[in-house]
Amino acid sequence: MALDGSSSYVAPNNLMEPADESLPIFDVQRVQLQFQIAADFVAAQVANNVLVLALSTSRILRIDLDTPEDIDDIDLPKKSSETGLIRRMFLDPSASHLIISTTLGENYYLHTQSRQPKALSRLKGVSIESIAWNPSLPTASTREILLGTTDGNIYETYIEPSTEFYRREEKYVTGVYKVPDASPVTGISAEIIPSKPEQRRILLATYGKLAHFLGRAASAKHGREGGGSIYADLFQRETPVVHEVSSPSATAPSSLVISPSSPEGPHAEGYTEKEFAWLSSQGIYHGQLASSLPFEEAKMIPRTKFPASQSARGGRKLIQDPISAMTLTQWHVLALVEGRVVAVNRLNGEIVYDEAVLEPRQSVLGLFTDLTQNTYWLFTGQEIFEVVANDEDRDVWKVLLKEKKFDEALQFAKGQAQKDAILTASGDFLASEGSFLEAAKVWGKSSKGFEEVCLTMVDNKEYDALRKYLLSQLSTYKKASIMQRLMVASWLVELFMSKLNTLDDNIATKAELTEGVTTGEIQDQLGGVRSEFQEFVSNHKADLDKKTVYDIISSHGREEELLFFATAINDYNYVLSYWIQREKWSEALNVLQRQSEPDVFYKYSSVLMTHSATGLIEILMRQTNLDPEKLIPALLNYNKTTNVSLSQNQAVRYLNFIIINYPNPSAAVHNTLISIHASSSSSSEGGLLTYLQTQPSSPPPYDADFALRLCIQHKRVQSCIHIYSAMGQYLQAVELALDHNDIDLAAIVADRPEGNNKLRKKLWLLVAEKKIRQPGTGIKDAMEFLGRCELLRIEDLIPFFPDFVVIDDFKDEICTALEEYSRHIDELRREMDNSAQTARQIRSEIAGLDSRYAIVEPGEKCWICSLPLLSRQFFVFPCQHAFHSDCLGKEVLEGAGGKKKYIRDLQAHLSKGDMSTSRREEIVKELDGLIAEACILCGDHAIKQIDKPFITAADGKDEWAL
Repeated sequence: MALDGSSSYVAPNNLMEPADESLPIFDVQRVQLQFQIAADFVAAQVANNVLVLALSTSRILRIDLDTPEDIDDIDLPKKSSETGLIRRMFLDPSASHLIISTTLGENYYLHTQSRQPKALSRLKGVSIESIAWNPSLPTASTREILLGTTDGNIYETYIEPSTEFYRREEKYVTGVYKVPDASPVTGISAEIIPSKPEQRRILLATYGKLAHFLGRAASAKHGREGGGSIYADLFQRETPVVHEVSSPSATAPSSLVISPSSPEGPHAEGYTEKEFAWLSSQGIYHGQLASSLPFEEAKMIPRTKFPASQSARGGRKLIQDPISAMTLTQWHVLALVEGRVVAVNRLNGEIVYDEAVLEPRQSVLGLFTDLTQNTYWLFTGQEIFEVVANDEDRDVWKVLLKEKKFDEALQFAKGQAQKDAILTASGDFLASEGSFLEAAKVWGKSSKGFEEVCLTMVDNKEYDALRKYLLSQLSTYKKASIMQRLMVASWLVELFMSKLNTLDDNIATKAELTEGVTTGEIQDQLGGVRSEFQEFVSNHKADLDKKTVYDIISSHGREEELLFFATAINDYNYVLSYWIQREKWSEALNVLQRQSEPDVFYKYSSVLMTHSATGLIEILMRQTNLDPEKLIPALLNYNKTTNVSLSQNQAVRYLNFIIINYPNPSAAVHNTLISIHASSSSSSEGGLLTYLQTQPSSPPPYDADFALRLCIQHKRVQSCIHIYSAMGQYLQAVELALDHNDIDLAAIVADRPEGNNKLRKKLWLLVAEKKIRQPGTGIKDAMEFLGRCELLRIEDLIPFFPDFVVIDDFKDEICTALEEYSRHIDELRREMDNSAQTARQIRSEIAGLDSRYAIVEPGEKCWICSLPLLSRQFFVFPCQHAFHSDCLGKEVLEGAGGKKKYIRDLQAHLSKGDMSTSRREEIVKELDGLIAEACILCGDHAIKQIDKPFITAADGKDEWAL
């Protein structure tokens, strides 16, 4: 530490990384002082990385170790002759508040943001021996603190810095307790109970007694902090628990310290509650603060535990050195014994460090702990030492392991080797106590020999424990250890099956395994083991060999477990085969309905259609990834073996479902449905006809030739007629209907060739012949029936009547026909007269064409170029549109299409001039005829130009301007 700024101080970072095991747990390092002082240190304190040193000249040095070059050199406000020398200093854990007590009873307060100590007038004459700071560690004020004095009194005060001249720093000073024998209060502490923030735990130490108070602290009075004492009622109300030593010495050092919190916080893994340590003339008494009675489990480290120094070993009588100072670290008690720093493990009391640091008879100010930074300091009158902890908890696990505190030891184990040693020892201990189940769980996580553990379990017939161990061991194998995982998993299956059989046997014989275990409890145990097996299979099915497991479970006759395993590994073929072989159709269907693999359905559809057709069809209708063609053999086999009506036929039901709901099912599906319908024993063709009538006829989705052959084979006449019609073979359809004397059906078919009257008449003549020659049919009935076709005439029907038929029987029909012919002749005559009249009118119009004329007004313009029409040759049309001949020719030429080349050729011949006059007139006449064929605004030319815009790119933008 450089106080002159020449160097800086860096705190050791021993808490972040574990130290080398070869290093001692503690190391005392002298802090180099690079400044000159004329006086010794008389008091020292350290907190929150701040050192406060008091010199014999009543000067105070305040050094922040983060910025050691900045040193606050502070003097008391009065001379030492008036105030006395500095006797003690008390620095709170946050390094915000410093209280200074002098030999003449003067007390001062210094805040961290101030360089001027303020006198505590209300505490004048009070010799402060110890202070219990507020456990909430405030920084703006001290809040409520307890002061222990040399005369055995305990005061409560509240100190708050003030800049006002007449305002006192302490808000109040109240006496709250007095030690019965008026012994000096050498140590005092106040802690909050974590589970009950309103309660306080107070420890009070004298030379011969340690008192423990536990009770509720009062809240702030008068509605504000500092309004009054919060500890007075606690001391008056609660009776302390006292630990007392015999024959205390008032000359031996006495102090009370509390251990620092864990660096990771109070909730860190492995964190133990804070501990107290009380130094008395008999030794160091320490224990945890967790319980309401902390002295019950507290331990005494007698001063005889500490070895004598070298100066006391030469004589014949061993003189025990006194303990001059002590403090607590995370796991050890640090003691200063005649210049030697000795560290004692708090858990087992063993000395782990003993090193001479000071010269003989060198004055010591004490051992101190920085509770905030977890650093440890030794101050003498001239030097400063830091006690550095090197991986202090490195051996905690060993101590806990020796005490058989295995769970706690695991929390402090570092590295797999330490954890493995703890787990192995824990398993051995549990096995020695007969707790094989717990031992198995622990051994499964350790490196203890596999064979040794298994033999131990087998020798003791602890098969449940063996099962637990194998389960734990299985989880430790790597995936690459295929054979090990396979063998252990197979062994586990054998153990599970044996256990299940044993439990079943006990239930069946109503036996009890052990005294006090009922059959109901065994039943619950059976369910638990079965659930454990199922969980094992689900988690480790990749480690199980299918054939081996089948053989093991089958050898034990465990049907439920066998099926569960097959289901878990998705071996549904095995499960289905199992149920089908035992003819348990409902169980087979329950398995099948959870499948989605098409091959499973194809494989088992035949046998299930035979024995449980309805259930199977329900399942098949819910599957969308099946190929119906592959199910046709099963459907046909079912139809062959079953004897039910078509309405109850499950094959028909499924095929109808496919045809209605599937897009474009194959012709094989349709053909199968037709085959089932046609081959049915029912005489009704309703179902087949309904199907055929709902299908399109061109082209039909089924094989028409195949369907026709089936219908002919099974004498399905109406269906044959429908198929003939669908194929367009109306003649065969009519003939088939007439062969079976179904004249009405033949008449219906005869009307179907729409648009082909010739074929219709031919078909109706066949129907007419059959109808007229049908026995028992009267002439009148025949004529009424045949009147349904408008194509038949009486002369077509006369040849079909018998020769002996009298004309009187159908004279009305003959008269009607003759009248119709007469009317038809009259209509033809009128049409001929109208045609002659039209011809005469046309001839008259042609004769008048030569005398046509049109009137052109003087100011009329060309409808194309808008120039005066009479300026050059022009054409006038009957619609009164007029155009210059060249404008019209140009416009016609643009839209001439295929005639464009011909017009250009005529114009080229006309421009040559080397032709006769008659030829020239002929070309001019032909050219005029092409150009002036029709008005371009009223004829076809205008229609062709409908997509031409009114305003072109060549026109100005203002053509349509208003």
